[in-house]
Amino acid sequence: MDPVRPGAQKRRRGFFSRRGAGLLCAWALPLLASCRLDVMGTLFSTDLDERLRDKNVFNFLSTEDRGLVLDQSYSFIVLSDTHITPETSNGFENIFGIITCTDKFIVLAGDITDNGNAEALQKFIDISRTFPIPCYPVLGNHDIYFGNWQTWRDLIGSSCYAIGGVGTSTELIVLDSAGAFFGGPQLDWLALQLKNAPPNVFVFTHNSLFLNPGLDWEQSTDWTDTRERAKFLHILGRSCRGVFMGHLHKRVEQRINTVSYVAIEDYKSHRAYCRVHVSPQGISYEFNNAP
Repeated sequence: MDPVRPGAQKRRRGFFSRRGAGLLCAWALPLLASCRLDVMGTLFSTDLDERLRDKNVFNFLSTEDRGLVLDQSYSFIVLSDTHITPETSNGFENIFGIITCTDKFIVLAGDITDNGNAEALQKFIDISRTFPIPCYPVLGNHDIYFGNWQTWRDLIGSSCYAIGGVGTSTELIVLDSAGAFFGGPQLDWLALQLKNAPPNVFVFTHNSLFLNPGLDWEQSTDWTDTRERAKFLHILGRSCRGVFMGHLHKRVEQRINTVSYVAIEDYKSHRAYCRVHVSPQGISYEFNNAP
């Protein structure tokens, strides 16, 4: 080992503490300013394993909501990122006015609340119960900020669940991607769900699997493991009609095999929603804006 001159080690530490810390701050500050990294959710949320232990717990959805019976032709509404707070619903109640006679259910694809606050989540529940059709909630990263998984668990229930399935024409699968990954056990469960799936399967999750090429570099960190994303795509194969997501606050559309992957613009700023039309011939969808 080469001898170390007296004071050299100290100078190295000093170099890191000044220059290294400066570089670290320069790298970290843009990320901290971006809602894409979800630092607060990382620091204060519970982990996925804990959330998945509470699979198929329903405190918000009624037995009737979970016993959805659909014809071969119908439509449904998907929206995302309402970011409800105790002070404002951001116009979520306006969804009532856009429901048509063919709409059979609504899915809110995550970030229902801005920080997981119980009062905000209760506001979502109260408004949803005024709708004439079920509203299925998806967990988003903002919904478990500040360790608020227990709030979601108590008021809503599971973050991973299925509606419909065997003996019906349609199955809705809700997956937990609030931490920007699915995890092996959840993907194994998905594969089992698809083994005896009906003709129409729709998957809903919060984090978007795909990014627009034009999006800035901060948004390149949305999915933590591209290999897991590849596994997810492989599991779905051709067994699914569509996957609907949010999180980006931008619209992104991809088609792989026969599956449509759609990320929806945020409802908070754009009042954006997607209406999906289902028939024996396939699916189509359109984007609109609520009042």
